[in-house]
Amino acid sequence: MKKIPTSLPVVAAAITDGEGRLLLHRRPVGKAHAGLWEFPGGKVETNETPRCALVREIAEELGLTLQERDLSPAGIAQCEARGEDTDIVILLYTTSRWTGEPQALEGNEWGWFTAIQARALDKPPLDIQLLDAWAYLKDV
Repeated sequence: MKKIPTSLPVVAAAITDGEGRLLLHRRPVGKAHAGLWEFPGGKVETNETPRCALVREIAEELGLTLQERDLSPAGIAQCEARGEDTDIVILLYTTSRWTGEPQALEGNEWGWFTAIQARALDKPPLDIQLLDAWAYLKDV
């Protein structure tokens, strides 16, 4: 019997402020890629749409309130599985609308970065792909 490949859907937010800076945070200790900078977000749970999952994840991680209607698709990054691993597919959405002030609710550091500053940060490979997609859209 042939094994059917599966994918783990993940969502990420390119949240920008009025100065065009991007909100990124560091991966928490104890998780894969700990200490690297990334777009905030997380896994899409069963019975959630990607936008719904992103609203939930951003509230849990940063204490910000997003509206699904304000999230625009901005890019995709994928890591194909090796061996018994599962493919990871990250869907990037962008928004410049939110309420609240960013907080490090999961103990992780966060910050606002220009595109040039963001490129200089150490990031997981898929976040490098997502940053390229975001920067391309921003410059178009």
